[in-house]
Amino acid sequence: MKALIPAALTAFMLAACTTTPAGGPAALDEAGEAAAITAMLEAQDAAWNRGDIPGFMAGYWRSPELRFASGGTIARGWDATLERYETRYDTPEKMGTLVTSEYEINVVSEDAAIAHGRWMLDVAGENPSGLYTLVLRKIEGDWLIVSDTTTSAD
Repeated sequence: MKALIPAALTAFMLAACTTTPAGGPAALDEAGEAAAITAMLEAQDAAWNRGDIPGFMAGYWRSPELRFASGGTIARGWDATLERYETRYDTPEKMGTLVTSEYEINVVSEDAAIAHGRWMLDVAGENPSGLYTLVLRKIEGDWLIVSDTTTSAD
């Protein structure tokens, strides 16, 4: 026979998981965390626009579990994602200038967030663009992309 946990005990356990050691409610600074994520995304743009793909990749989780989906394919792992970028954008001319915008950042917990946005490249007068959805985790104090799904509007 299955034991049932009384509703009051369940509520207590949930409250205990969301309190600080002093017993007060855990305060999540959503605006501050969203600002930290935005700063990381802007640092990625700056690295890209310097032609620094490894610097751009600093925003990604350096793990074989990283997931990057784009153009109907999935790259698994940080190394495979780096290789994909370096192969596709092997010259500064192909990289062009990256602009990301329309950030929508939803901080769902102290160590998890989802970011949506728009990207556009200016490459020799052409402007490929699209949308992205990022799943981020706060790992060792830094917000890092653990999953990236990027789509093209073209």
